[in-house]
Amino acid sequence: MKKLKFYGFILITTAFLLGGCKETPKSAVKTEPITFTKEGELSIYKAQSDSLIVSYSIEIAETDYETQTGLMYRESMETDQGMFFIFPDVLYHSFYMKNTKIPLDLIFIDQELKIASYKENAQPMDETGLSSEVPVQYVLELNAGQREKYSLEIGDRIEFIRMK
Repeated sequence: MKKLKFYGFILITTAFLLGGCKETPKSAVKTEPITFTKEGELSIYKAQSDSLIVSYSIEIAETDYETQTGLMYRESMETDQGMFFIFPDVLYHSFYMKNTKIPLDLIFIDQELKIASYKENAQPMDETGLSSEVPVQYVLELNAGQREKYSLEIGDRIEFIRMK
């Protein structure tokens, strides 16, 4: 009789525990889209003639978090916008497209604010390193095709101002 009561207790306890383990529906986590914040303006001038080629509204990345995150998780960027990275030292810099959803042109700029090198049409989500190939202090990320559209070349000069 004791065995029967014991097994009955086990059976009822198991049924109770299994019945209490119903799956609760998971709620979707809603995140706000990351939007562009204009923090300055940047102009590019032709090396030979010093004539204005193009101007962009820029978002500035200069903290460790900002430079590591860059344009990750963004769905799009307007053609007159870019992200401008400011580094404290002149070094070889390498970028990759992890978690970046938009194809980009990367314009590497030296400490004299001249284009030193570039990488065109970096593909979304590609984790291949994209090196500056020379020491630089600044990097400008633009929508893919901008380098070719405006015939930006090594030696072209950059000017930028911060918004107050």
